[in-house]
Amino acid sequence: MSMKKEMTSVQLSALRRIPSIEKLLASQPFLVIQNEFSRNLITEVLRSVILDIRRQIICTPRVEDIPDDSMIAEMVQARLRSIMTQNLQSVVNVTGTITHTNLGRSILSDEACESLVEAAKNYVGLEFDLTSGKRGHRDRITEPLLRQLTGCQASTIVNNNAAAVFLVLNTFARDREVIVSRGELVEIGGAFRIPDVMESSGTVLKEVGTTNRTNLEDYEKAINENTALLLKVHPSNYQIVGFTEMPAIHEIVELGQRYGVPTVEDLGSGSLMDLTKYSLPNEPIVRDRIDAGVDLVLFSGDKLLGGSQAGIIVGKEEMIERIRENPIMRALRVGKLTIAVLESTLRLYLNDLNLDKKLPMLRCYTRRLDELQQIGNQLLKRLDEIFRQKIQVSIEKSLAQIGSGSLPVANLPSLAIVLKSDQLAADSIAERFRNQPRSVIGRVKDGCFWIDLRTVNDREIEWICEAARSIN
Repeated sequence: MSMKKEMTSVQLSALRRIPSIEKLLASQPFLVIQNEFSRNLITEVLRSVILDIRRQIICTPRVEDIPDDSMIAEMVQARLRSIMTQNLQSVVNVTGTITHTNLGRSILSDEACESLVEAAKNYVGLEFDLTSGKRGHRDRITEPLLRQLTGCQASTIVNNNAAAVFLVLNTFARDREVIVSRGELVEIGGAFRIPDVMESSGTVLKEVGTTNRTNLEDYEKAINENTALLLKVHPSNYQIVGFTEMPAIHEIVELGQRYGVPTVEDLGSGSLMDLTKYSLPNEPIVRDRIDAGVDLVLFSGDKLLGGSQAGIIVGKEEMIERIRENPIMRALRVGKLTIAVLESTLRLYLNDLNLDKKLPMLRCYTRRLDELQQIGNQLLKRLDEIFRQKIQVSIEKSLAQIGSGSLPVANLPSLAIVLKSDQLAADSIAERFRNQPRSVIGRVKDGCFWIDLRTVNDREIEWICEAARSIN
């Protein structure tokens, strides 16, 4: 049995000289701090600082002078400022991934931001019918808009699309089978796997076909008295090419109708409009799926739609009513802030005049290269002046992507400022840009630090230059 090492007389003397909490709180340096922070918070932080001082004394046989009141006050104040610093900080996204999941996905429109602030600062009629004066339902706020935009009978909103998948499966297929093609058993970011969600929801997965080929007969052979749903999952973050086969959605719907089995489609990122008119790749449109007879369609509120994070479920009224009655719905429903953003964003789609100017994400997707060239020339000149040959700066062709599993194989032509140094490794340059008060997040490629310009606006040019001056 090991014996605790006895402290020296010097250590014991140092411990005795540490002022008491009450004495310190009454001292002048701490009275000044109490003008900015609450006494309870100061006391809690002070205790942790004193504990660290005691530990340092105990671990140091030859003790230096202990901190005086002013030094302890400075230590406390530094910790207080660290605690009170906002952890969720704005960053400059120059990675080339536009809708970046790790950086918060969509940037909201001005209209959505105004609605968000208005809802945050005031009481709202969330579940109150202003006409009748009776209790209402929060779905009534966005449902008329979704009916017009998608042609659905009814809709509901939960906190993300994974929750939408879980809730639908739990409502209609608990302890029953759901038929899915093997080529659609996807995994997206954060280890979200369709088979795992199905298992968690209490459903039984019935795989059909192969990874690259599934035909209508595969679905039909799998249908039995325990079949609850035919599930289609849009492969939003990958693509199977070559020797492939997949029945059209209207064929699966007709098969389900023949056997009395509802069809559900998870469109992932989803799209409310034809993206090809903006020279973007084709993506399934929610209205087309409703028109094809799909009973329920699920998609995200951010990603391609450009609103707040949410899972949107549209489809047949009787099925939406059953979802609303599921007790789990209360755990997954969204609050007034999400609804305010979604409502405002959906209204932009309804009146889609100049939509590519109003929706920040769509604007980033569709920016012209000559606009990026102008931004690049301006930033190149300023960075050249800042670095003065210590870091070589050039403009290069780049490829950006929409991100968050949307149009995964579609690259958008872009331009980038490329930084290269003989003295600093690219990883070191990236780290220094990242560790600024306004963090600049780029990417390292071919031994250089790349600042993709597709997401850069005029305000961010100044922020990038401020970061560059700090690391020069």
